[in-house]
Amino acid sequence: MNEFVLDASVVLKWFAGEEEAGFPQARALRGQYEKGQLLVVVPSLMFLEVLNIAGRRWSWDEPALFELVDALDELGFDVAEPALRSVAAWTARGLTAYDSAYVALAEDRGSYLLTDDQQVLDLAPDSARPLVEAR
Repeated sequence: MNEFVLDASVVLKWFAGEEEAGFPQARALRGQYEKGQLLVVVPSLMFLEVLNIAGRRWSWDEPALFELVDALDELGFDVAEPALRSVAAWTARGLTAYDSAYVALAEDRGSYLLTDDQQVLDLAPDSARPLVEAR
């Protein structure tokens, strides 16, 4: 079974509208996960990032955010935290500490990070893969 670290830019697309760039690839990835063909690992901060975007950018109200929380819980992702020294190393290379957590976790796990964040792709080409190439 393939294992990937997913960042918020990918998981958000699981709940976004079809007009969102990368929506078909994200939904296909979700289908693989739901069929048990993919192991998804995330740092706990992913949940906060998804809630932040839904609440602030998409202006979801409290009931919608509660539904989102329930949906995220039901996904049952494996949650793991990266080594803080690895996060610091990536932060020193120019990523935010938040983005660094995903890259560091992928490195720690010996897997790839799937992302739709171009800066992450540019700064961590050995660890990150673009969502549009996900199979």
